[in-house]
Amino acid sequence: MLHELRTYTLVPGGVREYLRLYNEAGREVQTELLGRLVSLMQPESGDLNQLIYIWAFDDFEDRRQRRARLMADERFTAFRKTVRHLLVRQESQLLTAA
Repeated sequence: MLHELRTYTLVPGGVREYLRLYNEAGREVQTELLGRLVSLMQPESGDLNQLIYIWAFDDFEDRRQRRARLMADERFTAFRKTVRHLLVRQESQLLTAA
């Protein structure tokens, strides 16, 4: 099992708009193609302009194949264009069980 922790840092005040757009156009295609969204969280302390996603994959190859399909999907490309102005930084950490 492989988990990916993705942290999106947004412009101040951008979380609400990002979530609205994500729920309208991004969530369905992303969960269809990536699969298991374990959690989508918003910090209550520290950097408050962030969204944290945790995705589960069978292994590195499963993640690679699913991310490639997502990046090639026109629906997701259109969504990414609508939120680009809200993003400051994206980080990804791949985690395995200890």
